[in-house]
Amino acid sequence: MTITEKPRESTAATGRALAPTPFRALSVAMVKGFLRDKATLFFTFLFPLMFLVIFGLIFGDQASSKTEIGVVGDGPVIAALEQSGAVELTRLGSTDEALAQVGSGDLPAFIAQQGDAVTLRFAASDSAKAGTVNGLVRGVVDQANLAATGQSPRFALDAAQVEDSSLKPIQYMAPGILSWAVSIAAVFGAALTFVNWRKKQVLRRLQLAPVQPSTVLGSRVVVSLGVAVLQFVLFVGIAMLPMFGLRLSGQWWLAVPLLLLGTLAFFSIGMLVGAFCKTEEAASGAANLITLPMAFLSGAFFPVDQTPQWLQGISKVFPMRHLNDGMLDVMVRGKGVEALLLPAGVLIAFTLVVGFIASRVFRWED
Repeated sequence: MTITEKPRESTAATGRALAPTPFRALSVAMVKGFLRDKATLFFTFLFPLMFLVIFGLIFGDQASSKTEIGVVGDGPVIAALEQSGAVELTRLGSTDEALAQVGSGDLPAFIAQQGDAVTLRFAASDSAKAGTVNGLVRGVVDQANLAATGQSPRFALDAAQVEDSSLKPIQYMAPGILSWAVSIAAVFGAALTFVNWRKKQVLRRLQLAPVQPSTVLGSRVVVSLGVAVLQFVLFVGIAMLPMFGLRLSGQWWLAVPLLLLGTLAFFSIGMLVGAFCKTEEAASGAANLITLPMAFLSGAFFPVDQTPQWLQGISKVFPMRHLNDGMLDVMVRGKGVEALLLPAGVLIAFTLVVGFIASRVFRWED
């Protein structure tokens, strides 16, 4: 019996079939470089997580905290304040002791009742708490006066908060800090990669090799998008721990595509920084100069509506402001895809404009 051998494919042909594509090879190289750089891993994941954990622990019980005021004596007004549950009452022995504690800043106010006489003293240094206590005590006194006359109230007030009663400050902090973390990873990743590759002649070798510029750029973009997804999973997972209590509402998963659009916008900023800077130090400084003020002005650390109107107008220029607003709408306020139309449109337009400018000034070598 004759055995017919199947002709073998040439080694060159087999090598071409098994060889990875330039896009895949570049992507794998960038991922390996990212994982081996301990400083990059720290500033991409651990550094922003430190802020999330610290702020979450500090403000975790803020929603359930009450204003503490001192009380001297007893009577229907003090009893009504205690039943309201709006303040925490601390019993004091005398008005002199109460005045001393308010004067030293230990208590924002105290109330004393002796018979029908009610005395309220507060510290003007804390105007917010003083106004709250003043309004609360006046309301209780007015209700007590009305009850003493025997007349029924003419007006009825129905008061309730719009949000779920389970909401905590972490609901509003997590999207903002996550946006800041994504901006750090995308801006620094793009800027430092291109500066380092240009400095070490890697870009020059890629330019001479049969590799399209879109392949180099696309591989770096894919790595940045993958890092953003990992950040989302890690940050949301930690924020949902019982000690922090993040609760996702509505169509929360819509935050993921918006986060990817934000990553592209931040990446375009990193390209622009990498095009102008010649050293890693200069690129790092420029990236910090952009991301940190943008985080403060865009509401990543505190509500932007507490800033002056002119500053709120300036914040709308930054992509992080629109990313924060969009993620808050879908993750906290329970809104749907309609809430993403404006922020997504702004992020896409920002990416196209800044990306075009970066492509025009980009240099393969110094």
